Amino acid sequence: MKFPTWREVGTEARLLLIGIPVFIWTMVPVYNLFLFSISPKEEAFAGKLWPDHPTLHNFAIVFKQQHYFLRDFWMQFWNSVVIAVAVGVLTLVVATSAAFAISRLRVPGGRMVMNLALFTYFIPAAFLAVPMYRTMGVYGLLNNHWSLILAMMTIASPYAIWVLKQASDKLPLELDEAAVMDGASTLQLFRLVYLPLMMPSLVAIGTYALLLAWNEYLYAFLLLSNDTELTLPVALGNFLAADDSPWELLMTTGFIYALPPAAIYYVFRRYMVGGLTAGAVKS
Repeated sequence: MKFPTWREVGTEARLLLIGIPVFIWTMVPVYNLFLFSISPKEEAFAGKLWPDHPTLHNFAIVFKQQHYFLRDFWMQFWNSVVIAVAVGVLTLVVATSAAFAISRLRVPGGRMVMNLALFTYFIPAAFLAVPMYRTMGVYGLLNNHWSLILAMMTIASPYAIWVLKQASDKLPLELDEAAVMDGASTLQLFRLVYLPLMMPSLVAIGTYALLLAWNEYLYAFLLLSNDTELTLPVALGNFLAADDSPWELLMTTGFIYALPPAAIYYVFRRYMVGGLTAGAVKS
């Protein structure tokens, strides 16, 4: 039996041959996370493809906060939600306004400001952590949710402005001119013309900023300290401080924490690629 060569295989078959191994490689950690979460403690490290006695007891412990490390689970989960949503919304406000001013109003020096903002990405975010900590301390914002919100906005905004500016450049200027001729003010032009046309990119950028803040650990670890103010990623680190860590509870909590971003991505997936690449190639 003669097998076809790589050149003889069709494009769809090639994609499957590449995609299936990549999908399996990607899903193995997720499956292990789920496997730990439904395994009793004595079976957590059994190395089986499915536990002999699967249980939802770990989920009950997490939901009812019945472990020392989980006593503030719902408060910390809520902190993560509030901070992530605030970063997503405020990043959108800043980036949308800046992109509109630079692209549509042609504010003098706007392009230079945008390029200078992008230069901040030449410095790793970890290197900015200590200066950010000092700055928040000077303004009395340490151990306050606003410190983390402002820090994450600082990281997310330059990229958000760049993407929205590039997408905005692709909108026909004739629409602005027509709106102005009809008597539209700058605010009406922004609200009635610009925002509706930019909606796919706005959804993508808002989702990007929200997920960036949702998964943040370093800045949350530095800027927040009280247990009731922590976000869940930092609180999960407490599990690793124990000599006999309850790994099954750690994995269960991680699995629960991974569900909201997965749901958000699933809902807005059709906007993500198109919105983030809009304007990547200028016509």
